[in-house]
Amino acid sequence: MNILVTGAAGFIGRAVCEQLLERGLGNVTGIDNLNDYYPVALKEARLATLQGRDGFAFHKIDLVDREALEALFAAGKFDYVIHLAAQAGVRYSIRNPHAYADSNLLGMTNMLEACRHHGVRHMVFASSSSVYGKNAKIPFSEDDRTDEPVSFYAATKKANELMAHSYAHLYQLPLTGLRFFTVYGPWGRPDMAPWLFTEAIIKGETIKVFNHGKLQRDFTYIDDIVEGVLRVMEHVPQGQVPFNVYNIGNHQPVELMDFIASVEQACGLVADKAYLPMQDGDVPVTYADTARLRAAVGFSPDTPLVSGMQRFVDWYRTYHGL
Repeated sequence: MNILVTGAAGFIGRAVCEQLLERGLGNVTGIDNLNDYYPVALKEARLATLQGRDGFAFHKIDLVDREALEALFAAGKFDYVIHLAAQAGVRYSIRNPHAYADSNLLGMTNMLEACRHHGVRHMVFASSSSVYGKNAKIPFSEDDRTDEPVSFYAATKKANELMAHSYAHLYQLPLTGLRFFTVYGPWGRPDMAPWLFTEAIIKGETIKVFNHGKLQRDFTYIDDIVEGVLRVMEHVPQGQVPFNVYNIGNHQPVELMDFIASVEQACGLVADKAYLPMQDGDVPVTYADTARLRAAVGFSPDTPLVSGMQRFVDWYRTYHGL
């Protein structure tokens, strides 16, 4: 098989590429634009764990470059596409919405067109738990309303789902969206709480505790995310409209203060805390109902936060030579 992974230098993209190669599932082509939303050195270090492996090729391509994507698809003859590239981050979307319009809306359009014209069997794409907004019903089910996003990032991810459904309907192109819930683990993103809190605690700096600690998050370990992605890739949607969407989360929300305690335990240090109000675009709780995912592919995430955070902190110390 020939498999394309977009966002290959990203947190989830790197891990997906690694497992595709280790399981011998096919030739893997990775693309990424290596933008500077966070340090490019981290993205290059992730790529270095993949480059040189048999069956892996990397191309620096931006999703908005239609000609480059067309040439890539024409040459690659991809059977499957795992589309993870996107402009990430809830709060940054308030400051720079055009980055999200380019990567998440125009980029998704270009990917759908490329898949349609080049006979791709199935494209799995990244959505987000952010689409649920301030949904009061928990756990979040795929059947819940998702038409009241509270950030522009969330709006672009909901738009991706609608765009994909239209292509599945019009062209019978098999497409599956995965609503990721707060992914963490080794090689994670430096703009997310696990990294931010770990870094601050190790350096003896104050951590920012938003909404005075009254937040809950469904933290999902990276290995569980990858397992779900790979199983879903081979679970091709059928029917008149070959489209699916699944939650992929640990289905166990954790109080923010309990999360901080797990970071403190992993670091062997106590955090200095500053309690602050809720941030714009944030939501009080995320909680995944994963029954639909388990019914479809026989798996749902279940890594305990304490063990997952210990692995992240161990990796963080090694990466920084601490």
